[in-house]
Amino acid sequence: MIGVARVDRIAEPWGTRTPYGCGEVWPVRVDTHLADGVRAEDVDRWVGTASILHSNGDAMNIAVKDGRMVGVRGRADDRVNRGRLGPKDLFGWQANASSDRLTQPLVRVDGRLVECDWDTAMDRITKRTKKLLAEQGPSAVGFYTTGQLFAEEYYTLGVIAHGGIGTNHVDGNTRLCTATAAAALKESFGCDGQPGSYTDIDHADVIALFGHNMAETQSVLWSRVLDRLAGPNPPTLICVDPRLTAVAQAATVHLAPKPGTNVALMNGLLHEIIDNGWIDQDYIDKHVVGFDELRARVKEYTPERVADICDVSAQKIRDAARVLGGARRLLSTVLQGFYQSHQATAAAVQVNNVHLVRGMLGKPGCGVLQMNGQPTAQNTRECGADGDLPGFRNWANDAHVEELARVWNVDAAQIPHYAPPTHAMQMIRYVEDGSIRLLWVSGTNPAVSLPELGRIRSVLSQERLFLVVQDLFLTETAQLADVVLPAATWGEKTGTFTNADRTVHLSEQAIEPPGEARADLDIFLDYARRLDLRDMDGQPLVKWHDAESAFEAWKECSRGRPCDYTGITYAKLRERGGIQWPCNEDNPDGTERLYAKAVIKAAAYQPPHEPTGEDYPFLLTTGRTLFHFHTRTKTARSPQLQAAAPEVWVECSTRDAAAAGLREGDLAEVSTPRGSVRAAVRISGIRDGVLFLPFHYGYWDTAVGHEPDPHGRAANELTLTDWDPASKQPIFKTAAAALCRIEVGHGPSLAPTNTASAPAASDLPGTAGGVEAEADEYCGTGPEGGAR
Repeated sequence: MIGVARVDRIAEPWGTRTPYGCGEVWPVRVDTHLADGVRAEDVDRWVGTASILHSNGDAMNIAVKDGRMVGVRGRADDRVNRGRLGPKDLFGWQANASSDRLTQPLVRVDGRLVECDWDTAMDRITKRTKKLLAEQGPSAVGFYTTGQLFAEEYYTLGVIAHGGIGTNHVDGNTRLCTATAAAALKESFGCDGQPGSYTDIDHADVIALFGHNMAETQSVLWSRVLDRLAGPNPPTLICVDPRLTAVAQAATVHLAPKPGTNVALMNGLLHEIIDNGWIDQDYIDKHVVGFDELRARVKEYTPERVADICDVSAQKIRDAARVLGGARRLLSTVLQGFYQSHQATAAAVQVNNVHLVRGMLGKPGCGVLQMNGQPTAQNTRECGADGDLPGFRNWANDAHVEELARVWNVDAAQIPHYAPPTHAMQMIRYVEDGSIRLLWVSGTNPAVSLPELGRIRSVLSQERLFLVVQDLFLTETAQLADVVLPAATWGEKTGTFTNADRTVHLSEQAIEPPGEARADLDIFLDYARRLDLRDMDGQPLVKWHDAESAFEAWKECSRGRPCDYTGITYAKLRERGGIQWPCNEDNPDGTERLYAKAVIKAAAYQPPHEPTGEDYPFLLTTGRTLFHFHTRTKTARSPQLQAAAPEVWVECSTRDAAAAGLREGDLAEVSTPRGSVRAAVRISGIRDGVLFLPFHYGYWDTAVGHEPDPHGRAANELTLTDWDPASKQPIFKTAAAALCRIEVGHGPSLAPTNTASAPAASDLPGTAGGVEAEADEYCGTGPEGGAR
């Protein structure tokens, strides 16, 4: 125990350092934040959960007093975070008590949404479903869900949609953030599920981040990296990102390629690794097929040729390859910089290939983490709510379909497997052409998050579409709905969720949901009952009644599959905290690392579809900021998080700002062939010729309630309707754009998001000591220090 540290967790989002060395256990540091006037000894009870505002799976306890949430505390014994919490963990819980929570169902009457009871709302949905099934069949009904529900809820939705209604139109907004992760893992290893583990950070001597701004997307995991960097024998970092992020600033080698050229860059790195003999031929011979094709493909991608394509120096490419080729224990992570860019799956697969040719898998410190963007993205994929069949079963494999039919006790013909599952972007096309006539959207806000928003608003506003929205707030999408269902959220219901390294956590109900809001599971169960869905024996198709019985049903569906949950129980999760699947009789404590065999798949570089030109000379890329999650439906209702990043901004380089006559804080307009957005200018270390917009900002302002913004703020007004051919993930990173000044100095003064953009602590309501959070158990091997 070194002492108690209190730091401003907005200005220093990664907290104080607990340095440690290679092969050591990450020291404990327990972070706590309680509401104003509440002390730890005042708390009535602490209820176990994990974070719902990113994909890291930070384990924590919710503080409950007098039936209300009053704070959170990190869980010291959990494998994922060892007690640490990020800013969204510490402050995001306050959104639950927001005064504008939906508390009653709404139905549209004479063009207006009016309150009603649950029977009225559910009867409307059920009658419309039955009518459409009679008129058209299952193809009339589609479900678009989220990456924030629980496994039990996804599985129930999948059973209803695939096994009951028989529709092929099921997907999640995980299509926007992690579809490429799943596709890349399937291409290389034949199955979804990460090969590596977060503990690989503790052992790696080289950590390479490919399009992954870990410092902002998974701040606690970045704390783990920072603690390795602060300790003895720190790892070498490689960062691939067109922006000068905190990750890039910490990197030994920072590659800032032109957006849309990731495949060329990866081929150049592989060319150098193979050409210099930095490969493990014995590993390749025993575990891998396809190496000869890769070697032939990358032969033409010399550093000089790649430098011309990517606008990165040939020497930097050689430097990065030398670090990768000399690593004794290499960990790579991949996220949206690759997933949402041109040739997404091909680029992510090449990261896998680096590990396969180097033999860097299956050992501590040797792994790939094809990361997720959302807390339960993994569950969407494994439980059958993203189009795939539950348990990673393949729709094209008749044996898989027959097996699933036996689990559900339905005719195999009832389960749609006549064609690939309908991905989200195709579902929107089917709504547009009128073949999907009922769309049920749960826990997501496509009116802000999908590309080319002018088109999306038009599609979702069609009179012939019956739109159901199930959410916490009257989002931009809910305002277009025919029926709005008030849902309970994290802390108000019970269920399990699985993070990016396959760690399963149990989230317990801590408080009652507001008003008449219901758990998503209860809403789906009610829908199944009203539709009277039956199995082949005439019994109810959905046989469970609460979260734990739903989990037991999901376990049985996962039996024998790669994501086997059969060794996990609610009691075991309560006792132990996070457990990695597969967990079964053979692996009762879970499994850290996967895959003994793999396939190498080569790819040639192709230019992006929308080139820059005289009218649109910039490349626009979008992404996250540390303090917000998706479309801010939760984080904008947390005073600290909203104050830290209150308005949209556009980043540009010093050279580009000077050429456009822009200064920090000026109001500028970013435009593409699809629309325009006005934003304050932030001059940063982004590469020349590239603009960055955060995608979180929609059309309402917390300062004035739900009043529409007079000018566009949503980055997706500008993005194009295009997607990766393999993963079907939309491309948000390569739109051609223009930039011009609108007004001088009318934007807010914006500092980098990890420093001085926070107001004084005394200005923020509902917080103990402003934005400070306490580390009440601080253990480490070196002196305390501030974050980078």
